[in-house]
Amino acid sequence: MIRRVLPHGMGRGLLTRRPGTRRGGFSLGKVEDHKRVLWFWVVPNLRLCVLQDPKPWPTLAGQWVGLGKGEYLAVVDAPPLDLRFNPSGYLLLASEKDAAAMESNVKVQRQEGAKVSLMSPDQLRNKFPWINTEGVALASYGMEDEGWFDPWCLLQGLRRKVQSLGVLFCQGEVTRFVSSSQRMLTTDDKAVVLKRIHEVHVKMDRSLEYQPVECAIVINAAGAWSAQIAALAGIGEGPPGTLQGTKLPVEPRKRYVYVWHCPQGPGLETPLVADTSGAYFRREGLGSNYLGGRSPTEQEEPDPANLEVDHDFFQDKVWPHLALRVPAFETLKVQSAWAGYYDYNTFDQNGVVGPHPLVVNMYFATGFSGHGLQQAPGVGRAVAEMVLKGRFQTIDLSPFLFTRFYLGEKIQENNII
Repeated sequence: MIRRVLPHGMGRGLLTRRPGTRRGGFSLGKVEDHKRVLWFWVVPNLRLCVLQDPKPWPTLAGQWVGLGKGEYLAVVDAPPLDLRFNPSGYLLLASEKDAAAMESNVKVQRQEGAKVSLMSPDQLRNKFPWINTEGVALASYGMEDEGWFDPWCLLQGLRRKVQSLGVLFCQGEVTRFVSSSQRMLTTDDKAVVLKRIHEVHVKMDRSLEYQPVECAIVINAAGAWSAQIAALAGIGEGPPGTLQGTKLPVEPRKRYVYVWHCPQGPGLETPLVADTSGAYFRREGLGSNYLGGRSPTEQEEPDPANLEVDHDFFQDKVWPHLALRVPAFETLKVQSAWAGYYDYNTFDQNGVVGPHPLVVNMYFATGFSGHGLQQAPGVGRAVAEMVLKGRFQTIDLSPFLFTRFYLGEKIQENNII
């Protein structure tokens, strides 16, 4: 039913008006001046960015309000940045139970033009003699335009680019949404309540007062904290099992990254390796250093209340897998480590992109479960197209809409690290 009634979360043509409601309350209209954008950043505090010709704070208003780490939406057409991409390749190892899925995925990649090679254990040993192939049934090796880059460099590059376009960064905390609501009927005569956000209250640093920010569009790109932002807008407050009661299933998950030194380790030709165990590693620079880690199981999930590093996790859960796959890593020595947050989608570990079906002017770009930076350019373009054109154009991301949580339609993906 929801598929027919609220496609893309909008579906205004399939709704009828309840007598006595305010006319015209939910017309989104046309976003004329999309260069004037308001952004918020929520890690760890919320930041406000104002693009071009902002009005003074007392009367600040804008057409887009983005909640979260969503700068990429403003720069989807920016010139490419020199990110020092390392084209060392990407090597994914599969066990017997995952080999069939790997073969299927590679077929799809080849159809799309990717240069990917499937390797048997013998071929893998010949190509990379430092690998122990025990437990490996098949390997997928990306031979062209595959590799890695420094995510911090990319973030800083994007930030500097938008600043060059006139962006102002401020810090604050979103405390409230001011919205209107309207009761409508679906085509099968069921009532739904649509909401539209008109104003965001922002508590600025070193201030006891909030700053009201008027808006026509709200973009929730608040990462690990996006569910809190959604709850502020009333999302998920209805009865369980209903669309109104469907929450945004995104939460912070803590992940560790370790850097170790190993003079006898793999050489400069080493690709980014994802092991059958979930452990991964790559070279870090030219000095026999390596960077890697492993996602914990559900039972091993650490407390996300702080960003303290658990060094025992490396000793007990990461190092044994690394040393089994690369015997030279038996002698590694950890040099440093840090922790960060995934915006973890507990439903299917994939992103949420596009409008909410009932809060009609809130759009999502969140829940990427560790792949947000990789997918940011495409997601930024997709959300911008949905806001400006009312539909996805370049890439159809309809399977990633919020409504899949209500419908129970998971987009499952294996070997996520």
